[in-house]
Amino acid sequence: MSESVVHYEAAGNIATITLDRPAAKNALSAALMAQLAQAFDRAREDEAHVAILTGRGDAFCAGLDLREFGAARGGEAEPGWFRPDYWRAMEDFPGPIIGAINGPAVTAGFELALACDVLIASTNARFADTHVRVGVLPGSGLSQRLPRAIGVYRAKYLSLTGNFLSAEKAAEWGLVSHLVAPQALLSTARAIAADMLSAMPHMLAPIKRVIDDGFARTLGEGLALEAERSARQFSDEAPQAVAGAAFEDVRARGREQQGHDGP
Repeated sequence: MSESVVHYEAAGNIATITLDRPAAKNALSAALMAQLAQAFDRAREDEAHVAILTGRGDAFCAGLDLREFGAARGGEAEPGWFRPDYWRAMEDFPGPIIGAINGPAVTAGFELALACDVLIASTNARFADTHVRVGVLPGSGLSQRLPRAIGVYRAKYLSLTGNFLSAEKAAEWGLVSHLVAPQALLSTARAIAADMLSAMPHMLAPIKRVIDDGFARTLGEGLALEAERSARQFSDEAPQAVAGAAFEDVRARGREQQGHDGP
């Protein structure tokens, strides 16, 4: 039986998934990638509405375990050859994924962070794309997701130098939404997840999906997609579902949050 290198727990419609190879800086071994896919599949089967992804120890993920993958591939590769099962499992998970970045997220670990929907970071976090320094082109989304997250010029700076980005600069650049002390990282992630669940949980997946699907298109195509899905949803559900008590809840929340920005 293989060693457990991913820890899974679920409570209150929140699945918490922890990379658990601290001695190896949570580097992506074959076993870790397989168990990570299983954890996200389990979260979907458990009908969790939100998932939290983090790492144990002093790193989020140091990237690929090069001892396993350094010579894993030779000759001509097919497009998209490096798409492990966990990418499919993360894409198949319908709800928001909160990346709680506890330490360095490097190269493939940075790609893993960028596959999340919301990123928060402890002050110990750092980010780096070192593909230019190890002689490998990105294959799991970094070259496309990073420019969309922080802008093409900042992304080129990071990817063409291989330099590390501090947690503070990541917050300044808008890569992460919250920067917190290490001991507050998971509690903040859970507070954000609870905030999401305090809304209409059945709306989390379709709103996430329309954002993602629209962002992959031109603005005009995205606006048309939003209009189409909005009209379909409104015709499928009674108008009362978005009226009355729901509006009063929004007003009350506005009064409660006046002067602060949530968790």
